[in-house]
Amino acid sequence: MKNHIEIHIPAGQKKERIDVYLTSHIENATRSKVQEAIKNGEVFVNGKTVKVSYMLLPNDIVAVELRRPDPPKVEAENIPLEIVYEDDFLLVVNKPAGMVTHPAYKNYSGTLVNALLHHSEKLSAFHAEEDDEFEISRPGIVHRLDKDTSGLLVVAKDETTHQQLAKQFAEKTSEREYQAIVWGTFKEKSGIIDAPLGRSKSDRKKVAVLKEGKRAVTEYEVIEEFEYLSFIKLKLHTGRTHQIRVHLAHIHHPVFGDDTYGGRERAAGSIEGKKKAEVKNLLEKIQRQALHAKKLGFIHPSTKKMMRFDSNLPDDMKEVLNFLRK
Repeated sequence: MKNHIEIHIPAGQKKERIDVYLTSHIENATRSKVQEAIKNGEVFVNGKTVKVSYMLLPNDIVAVELRRPDPPKVEAENIPLEIVYEDDFLLVVNKPAGMVTHPAYKNYSGTLVNALLHHSEKLSAFHAEEDDEFEISRPGIVHRLDKDTSGLLVVAKDETTHQQLAKQFAEKTSEREYQAIVWGTFKEKSGIIDAPLGRSKSDRKKVAVLKEGKRAVTEYEVIEEFEYLSFIKLKLHTGRTHQIRVHLAHIHHPVFGDDTYGGRERAAGSIEGKKKAEVKNLLEKIQRQALHAKKLGFIHPSTKKMMRFDSNLPDDMKEVLNFLRK
């Protein structure tokens, strides 16, 4: 199978070789794979095929047909897991930051799925999703967290449990609360961000607010405010890729430490004077986005009882908050 991708080159884009640009802006792409696609006539600029050496210009429209790679075999690996709860039907895991939820391009080992395969002989089968870049095994995975987002995930051990849990997530009857440290202070101490999301037209590795995107709704509430940062809690009404991170960046409160969506050096550049050194020190304490999936609730598919779980903030977020509270 092939992925059809369309990229709109920004008006301010400097001249750059098309193979170099596409490699850095398409998820799971390698330069050799991009060059092969160009040579095979599977890359079009403004409706015409081009050579590998073509220099992209501002406002070019690039259409790409990339072959999906074959999914690799996923192996069980003896990786420690923090199991919050487990029974014959499901388990709840507190995923650490830095662990990829499931195998994907360039992350075929060391993932939560690899660890789960070692921990449990019984996991639900893989179900393909519409936005998959390519099909890959994700046994047990009902919902996902970004690599550098920590927190609670529920894992299904059989098909019936998986389907019923997935239905709760789809119908918004499950409960999910996140906590985050973000840039700036809020005029409105609580609110709802309702902005559609889709893959960025200029950088396929990112998600952006798009008129034609899928509806995405995030609710926020300020817990604590500091001079230039805020500690907030968030509730998801939908579950889009990078939803919280993109929504907060959209309202000019990017997640602290989030390099992808402007929460690291770019945001720190607005800080002046003595506070600049303080911000640098804080950014050294947390090498990722300060976002944690703190609470998780759902109806147990077998017992029909409401299950609610809570988790402690990870040490890196605690360290930043303790510094700010001094």
